[in-house]
Amino acid sequence: MDLRLTFNEDVSNYERLRPTYTDELFDDAIRFSSLSRNKRALEIGIGTGQATLPFLNTGCKVTAIEIGEKLAQFSREKFAEFKSFEVINQDFESVQLDENAYDLVYSASAFHWIPQEIGLPKVYGLLKSGGVFAWFSTQPFPAQEHTHIHEALQKVYDKYSEFFGEQRPKLDPQIKQQQLEKKRLGRFNALRHYGFVDVTDKFYYGTRTFNAKDYTILISTYSDHKAMPEEIRIPFLKEIYDIIDRCGGKFTLSDTMLLCMGIKP
Repeated sequence: MDLRLTFNEDVSNYERLRPTYTDELFDDAIRFSSLSRNKRALEIGIGTGQATLPFLNTGCKVTAIEIGEKLAQFSREKFAEFKSFEVINQDFESVQLDENAYDLVYSASAFHWIPQEIGLPKVYGLLKSGGVFAWFSTQPFPAQEHTHIHEALQKVYDKYSEFFGEQRPKLDPQIKQQQLEKKRLGRFNALRHYGFVDVTDKFYYGTRTFNAKDYTILISTYSDHKAMPEEIRIPFLKEIYDIIDRCGGKFTLSDTMLLCMGIKP
């Protein structure tokens, strides 16, 4: 099963609960790429469009690639007022696009699904000389005031670890910080390796607070959680719900957003 397609199964909850990004991140990406009216941008993996509106508001033409049919249709309807917007319902690896045509290619929490050795050369070829690739994503951390909750949640994940394999979620902030720094360095070096210059990166921060119900719905939109057998997923989610409910009914995530950008010379 292609786990990318699991996001297509629950569009409304994906739209309501998945993280957005800070205005500062969008401002930096738009400034770095000098995006404006009469320019062209390409979004890889639009989902429900959490990262799309700021780019559309520049007046540029935005083409979005989305593998999920329901997600693609949702985004078409969401941004129907923008005549310079289109969605192509196809995977990025096989879609045919004009080369040397885009001023900005960007991807928000989607590009990790594409092998770098396929995705980065293709992005490079699609960009005009001087065009920018902006690659960004969010890493959630349990808020410091909810340490006791995340420790209890980690025990649940450990209990069900066989259903997540070697990549099972780790809620420990120190481990996540190490993973984030490894991700930052990996992306920085990958962009340079595939020919991008003036590579830069930056972290941004935000918070989200969930009640027990919404948090269990949120994690149900994660591809690895959706891939669990239903007879396992239901009791797993109940244990997560019960922990948050017993601990005051609220769970706060501190989001660290990573933006990495490079220019095609």
